Amino acid sequence: MNRVNLLFRNFIYFLSLSLLSVQLVQASDLPDFSRLFEDASPAVVNISTLSTPKRGRSQVYGPGGEELPEIFRRYFGVPMPEAPSGKPQPMSLGSGFIISKDGYILTNNHVVEGAEKIMVRLHDRSEKVAELIGADKRSDLALLKIESNSKLPVVKMGDSDDVKPGQWVAAIGSPFNFEYSITKGIVSALNRSLPSDAYVPFIQTDVPINPGNSGGPLFNMKGEVVGINSQIFTRSGGFMGLSFAIPSDHVEWAVEQLKEKGYVTRAWLGVAIQEVDRDLAESFGLEKPMGALISQVVPGGPADKAKLHPGDIITRVNGREIMRSGSLPMAIGVITPGDKATLELIRDGKKKSVKVEVGELPDEQRQRAERPTSPDMKKNRLGIQVEELNEDYRNKLRLEQDVKGVVVTGVISGVARSIGLRQGDVVTDLNNNRVESVKDFNKVVSGLPKDRSISMRVLRGGQSGYISFRLAE
Repeated sequence: MNRVNLLFRNFIYFLSLSLLSVQLVQASDLPDFSRLFEDASPAVVNISTLSTPKRGRSQVYGPGGEELPEIFRRYFGVPMPEAPSGKPQPMSLGSGFIISKDGYILTNNHVVEGAEKIMVRLHDRSEKVAELIGADKRSDLALLKIESNSKLPVVKMGDSDDVKPGQWVAAIGSPFNFEYSITKGIVSALNRSLPSDAYVPFIQTDVPINPGNSGGPLFNMKGEVVGINSQIFTRSGGFMGLSFAIPSDHVEWAVEQLKEKGYVTRAWLGVAIQEVDRDLAESFGLEKPMGALISQVVPGGPADKAKLHPGDIITRVNGREIMRSGSLPMAIGVITPGDKATLELIRDGKKKSVKVEVGELPDEQRQRAERPTSPDMKKNRLGIQVEELNEDYRNKLRLEQDVKGVVVTGVISGVARSIGLRQGDVVTDLNNNRVESVKDFNKVVSGLPKDRSISMRVLRGGQSGYISFRLAE
């Protein structure tokens, strides 16, 4: 009996040692994020904003006070009481990261949209006022700029094309205003398209992301930024394992445009598309479901001019394979408007190659009028940007040679938007003064009175009219 007990004890002992060694091996295989956090966190910033709520607008916010992207507001967030009119209120809280030593910072557009003042808190807890250089609603990106007397820490940008499902990733941000929190997870899927963001090939992860993380960086294990945390899907108001990040490659493409002109231009094909399921694939003679099926062609659009028609299935764009319909807007969007794209498609069961000169997405032309503040626009009390009425504008707007004035090329939040000014409007008179040049316009604007009715004559679509408004400051 004693011999049996001894053997049993020895068996348990060796089994415990074996299990312990397995656990130690497994523990050694788990990644250590401490070095990543130490190296990368100084370049991560906390972003807060002040804004005056618009009367009658229903704001929807997450539990941390962050205004939410439209797509997820019905699942995530509660209405906040309307603030007293005219009084700036804290409106959103998010994260961002420094991408250059001279102070450029990336974050989400929804973090700073509509802000009258943007504050950036650095790793050393100092705070700086940021200038909004450019923003893109469609990809939910915003580019900020701060001034600093010292060299700023910057992140290392990585290649999102190297990201694969199953790889470890980490996020650093300020969830619920708990600054410099790091969370980790794995990449769940790539090239996800969301209903309101068809032009962004999102990286899906299971990294815990909560209000306040928006605009913060997603790192690979090398400490390189491979994405910007943008959205989550939830029905409970908290993290549920579905987080979406904007890929770094898409970010770098957009940043150059935001720096240069304050907005992002995308290409347009001019088609309505749908997914090719198994039944449609069989009916069109395909071996498997693939491609983007054209269900409608916009008359006069790029696809119409290239003689594409309903029933065509686009399978490649400039050599890039289109397996799902959601990949088509992404592949077309990054092409420069006016360039030619080579489309490979299936028509009547046969493969065909077609060249199409892509146009500019019409929505982008309208959104350009709402692009954010540039340095010149900040000096403008009306909140608009104007340019000289040259021959190019005369031709586009179909104006007679004797028309004098300045063309509105950008509108931001403020008086100009409240009175309904648009891109393409021509201002001919302001406060009973003729305006024939940008110099005239700036001179008149600088001398406009406060708290008194001011008139402006505007030419739009061949029709002219007067608008009156008041300036509070």
